[in-house]
Amino acid sequence: MPAAAPRPPRAGSVGWCLALAFGALAAGTATAQTPPAPAATAATAAAQPTASPAVQRSLQAVRSAPAVQQVLDDLRTDHARAVEELRHLVQIPAPPFKEQRRAEYVVKRFKELGLADAAIDQEGNAVGIRKGTGNGPRLVVSAHLDTVFPEGTNLTVREEGGKLHAPGISDDTRGVTVLLSWLKALNERQLATVGDIVFVANVGEEELGNLRGMKALFRTHADIDGMVGLEPGEGDGILNQGTGSHRYEVAFKGPGGHSFAAFGQVPSAIHAMGRAIAHIGDVQVPAEPKTTFTVGKVGGGTSVNTIAGDATMAVDIRSNALPTLLQAEKDIMAAIQRGVQEENRRWNAAAKITAEPKMIGDRPAGATAADQPIVQAAVASVLASGGKPTLRAASTDANVPMGLGIPAIILGSGGKNGGFHALGEWFDPTDAWKGAQTGLVTVLALVGVQGTSEPVLARRPPRR
Repeated sequence: MPAAAPRPPRAGSVGWCLALAFGALAAGTATAQTPPAPAATAATAAAQPTASPAVQRSLQAVRSAPAVQQVLDDLRTDHARAVEELRHLVQIPAPPFKEQRRAEYVVKRFKELGLADAAIDQEGNAVGIRKGTGNGPRLVVSAHLDTVFPEGTNLTVREEGGKLHAPGISDDTRGVTVLLSWLKALNERQLATVGDIVFVANVGEEELGNLRGMKALFRTHADIDGMVGLEPGEGDGILNQGTGSHRYEVAFKGPGGHSFAAFGQVPSAIHAMGRAIAHIGDVQVPAEPKTTFTVGKVGGGTSVNTIAGDATMAVDIRSNALPTLLQAEKDIMAAIQRGVQEENRRWNAAAKITAEPKMIGDRPAGATAADQPIVQAAVASVLASGGKPTLRAASTDANVPMGLGIPAIILGSGGKNGGFHALGEWFDPTDAWKGAQTGLVTVLALVGVQGTSEPVLARRPPRR
């Protein structure tokens, strides 16, 4: 089997990044122009993903096995019950950092479905391990508990035109219910796998959760060989590239003063922020690897007749490759300081404006190459189901294992969906069981089915 994807270099510390940007500015070398983009990665190079003959044979052996066919048929016949569980689960609030109630429900269900040792870990993840027969890989299958919606949001499910509308119903409550459906079908049919399957409903994927649940899982489990996560999607899309992101809150501080009495004597924190934002808007980033930025939130000041002594803004920087992420970060930090210096020069006052960036989000960039067995197993499963596999990139829980060099992908949980992160979010359950089947076949090929096929996923030396 192809070797595991090499571990990409880790980003430097926040202080290192800022020192790099500010030092370049002081030396007069900082520029808004980003250097030429590096060559496309193996993850993006395969326009038409294919699977090797060996992986296709393993996948077909799994898919055609009578015992597996029974499990897959159970997913179809259990669909109506699974949709009712989705209706129930989505109405259990799980705002960022407050996922406890939903985690408790999932652990209870894990135990009812046969994972006696299921528990909530120290970070708040619901974790249960389904043991294999031995000497196989250990695969995480996951979906995140949290949604973007705050406490107090009306979570009542509304059905209209065959669609179920509720905040968070697709992202990612549907994924969690698929995990439960998989576990139910596997254990009721007593299907023995060679490798272990670690069922995880994790916290901290959305907003400022900063992937805390998945980071904690991989920090405390050094024996994980791969990860398959679930996110909204019909099932043909395979996410094998993790978009990295750095997020900053930047605090501008100055003396402040009366808008009339102190005019010309002190600089304005808000004006400095405005100058900085204008320079950020001029930063150039490459089209490939895709790199983006935005100032998503601003605030500050005391009153309409006050020269602002404080202002804050939140900056989001993303890229599909670590080097371009760091370059964009460097350019944006230089733009911030340029705005501060211009405001200070404008008034030439003794008291100065300062800007203090604080990192509030760090998602590692990474990729699982298209020739990796975990990707090829997913491709083969989609092809076998009559679909057209596509590879794509996004920022998800898979960023964590990808950043560690551990094979990871995200699959669609099945069913049409839309309106993500909006109160009108919806899920169409029509034939959604097909996506659940495709995903489970991928999982079974990776861990192997006792008496039918050896695992496609290789075991890795435990991390230290």
